[in-house]
Amino acid sequence: MSSALHPPSSGPDPSVDAQYRPISSHLAIAPPVSVVIPAMNEAENLPYVFKTLPDWIHEVVLVDGNSTDATVEVARGLRPDVRVVPQRGRGKGDALIAGFEACTGEIIVMVDADGSADGGEIVSYVSALVSGADFAKGSRFANGGGTDDMTFVRRLGNRVLCAVVNRKFGARYTDLCYGYNAFWRHCLDKIELDCTGFEVETLMNIRVVKAGLRVQEIPSHEYLRIHGTSNLRAVRDGLRVLRVILDERSTRRTRRRARDARLLGSYPGELS
Repeated sequence: MSSALHPPSSGPDPSVDAQYRPISSHLAIAPPVSVVIPAMNEAENLPYVFKTLPDWIHEVVLVDGNSTDATVEVARGLRPDVRVVPQRGRGKGDALIAGFEACTGEIIVMVDADGSADGGEIVSYVSALVSGADFAKGSRFANGGGTDDMTFVRRLGNRVLCAVVNRKFGARYTDLCYGYNAFWRHCLDKIELDCTGFEVETLMNIRVVKAGLRVQEIPSHEYLRIHGTSNLRAVRDGLRVLRVILDERSTRRTRRRARDARLLGSYPGELS
């Protein structure tokens, strides 16, 4: 994608400097990148999270889930230009939706606030997008990925649910319930997020496939949470993910029947 990626020129060019953000000595990027970080009581983890973020990103949007610790103060101390968005409701999905609405960049990257994601991987996600993908999906189980923070029950559940989504929606995912993803902002108009909990990642993964968007998996390594405990509950949230899958499958079937009914009404002689 020549308009997005630009190799270094032989000499300084003021117009290029104004348009492109340098990523390395061999690569520069034009689209501004917004990083959305939903956080609730993550003050101890934010120093590590912010430290790993590339300095070429356009903005950091921190969605504060009514933290009772110094999450907001720490964020502003680490990055004075951070955009803090107070969360109106509850749940990770609700926080992400609020963060997406506040973004001004063309590319949006989702990063957890617990220190499990390496911000240095963002360049891989962005490279996939500017090379033609609509949605760059992190995968702990793609070749080159990995995880330090998954119990046997969670691994089994993720594998089963992933297989169901692949079969029912024609996807080819190796990972389903992972929150490290990136996408072009215009994708939000096609997937219409409307859930509040941890199942939001699954809903996004299903709807990008249903919308016919081009998805590229990015190998990613998930590290252990640095401080605190996760709000994720394997059984409870696994059931919520399953409910999303069933609801989306039902919606897809209903729409197909409605489409067939319209066709029968338009061409009764040919389809009888």
